[in-house]
Amino acid sequence: MSVEHSHGHDHDHAPPPDQDGPWSDYQYLETAVRELLIEKGIFSNDDVRRMIERMDSRSPARGAQVVAKAWSDPAFKDRLLADGRGAVEELGIDIEPVRLIVVENTAAEHNMVVCTLCSCYPRNLLGLPPDWYKARAYRSRAVREPRAVLAEFGTELPDGVAVRVHDSTADMRYMVLPRRPDGSEGLGEAELADLVTRDSMIGVSLPKTPA
Repeated sequence: MSVEHSHGHDHDHAPPPDQDGPWSDYQYLETAVRELLIEKGIFSNDDVRRMIERMDSRSPARGAQVVAKAWSDPAFKDRLLADGRGAVEELGIDIEPVRLIVVENTAAEHNMVVCTLCSCYPRNLLGLPPDWYKARAYRSRAVREPRAVLAEFGTELPDGVAVRVHDSTADMRYMVLPRRPDGSEGLGEAELADLVTRDSMIGVSLPKTPA
């Protein structure tokens, strides 16, 4: 699987096509239903625009807040691992009507998340999923050869660490609780949250270490 990165040299790339491919049946269906609901006054174009803007405004900062709270509050961490949705709602974070399972990385076990069928993802916590998460290469290889995929993200694990891959579904989302990095003792929650990255909550990388 390839990971996007910057290059220091030029490539000859074919220009992108001027037109998208033909619409799928789902796109026709979505457009027809949306236009019908607008015509009947169920909602308006402005409602649709506001909803899209709200979805686009989501970011991994919410998830980082949850992780920082769990790192600094053992009781909250226990509740988070037992009932992810209930725990994040304590912080005022509304989760989609799905089950949220939080899995903890330890010295003996590393977790990573995939959705093998499509791109199910805890968007209310992590924002929009990255393109690579939705790519067929990641969706297939994360299950088949997780250590190789992790290595491509720069995450090398000792041989004794077990790797667990969790497959999200339409009604169940996963988030990884990364290990708290060494040297972060004494940091407040805001400083801890700055160490948490989106990819560490998916499980393909580790959190940042304190400067």
